[in-house]
Amino acid sequence: MTFKILADSASDLPLSYYEKHEVTLLPLKVNLDGKEYEDLKTIEPTTVYNAIRSGQVPKTSQVSPALFKDVFTALAQNNEKAVYIAFSSQLSGTYQTAVMISEQVKEEYPNFDFTIIDSKCASLGAGLVVQEAVKLRDQGKDVSEIIPRLKFLCEHMEHLFTVEDLEYLAKGGRVSKASAFLGGLLNIKPLLHVEDGKLVPLEKIRGKKKLLRRMIELIEERGEKLDQQVFAISHADDEATALEVKEMIVEKFHPQDVFISSIGASVGSHTGAGTIAIFFLNKVSE
Repeated sequence: MTFKILADSASDLPLSYYEKHEVTLLPLKVNLDGKEYEDLKTIEPTTVYNAIRSGQVPKTSQVSPALFKDVFTALAQNNEKAVYIAFSSQLSGTYQTAVMISEQVKEEYPNFDFTIIDSKCASLGAGLVVQEAVKLRDQGKDVSEIIPRLKFLCEHMEHLFTVEDLEYLAKGGRVSKASAFLGGLLNIKPLLHVEDGKLVPLEKIRGKKKLLRRMIELIEERGEKLDQQVFAISHADDEATALEVKEMIVEKFHPQDVFISSIGASVGSHTGAGTIAIFFLNKVSE
């Protein structure tokens, strides 16, 4: 293996993916009922969604600095090259902490070949970049060869998503309180996207069917060479809608593949149940 790949749990890939493809998992933390859990490892997303439905408010925290220190030091001691694809710096302090710890480790091991990429992505937006890194690594590419490609994907990754209630994102500071003034009024659904790593409300649409059709329209407007792409859909305890959206995407764009995964406990603590997110590229290559 030419280099190691690291990813945090906010990339919303299944635990089995990390194990099968030898990707080092860096879990964010979820605090619920006075207990701290490791996302993906010691708490299931449905536990978070059920807690939210019952009125509880889970809290999240970034990847532990101690875990960063242990993982980075072990890589440096073994003289292993590595790349870490990190959760958007605009949504978590995880990236900044990783940079700080890596600089400390590099003081002790100045030859440590380690790159941290601020994905400016969330959920499977980052997950698709991790999958590309795995593919290129398995083709025998060196880490220095793939960094430009990974950064390109991060720059051109589109996020389109809807949540049942913007209040969860507002409570966590992910969108402004003013933007969250919607509630369930008249069945109006918020449509959001990501700009420079930040969550930004895009449109307000009445009715689920209209919302899903609008998402498909936006994919067509924003995407490039959609039949050559791998799409990703993440969902918060709503696999039925995720499958419906997949069917719409396949019928309209005939992509290479459509990958579906659950939104994990850390991201799901902020989105709440019922979230549907679609990820694709607005530009496929230079």
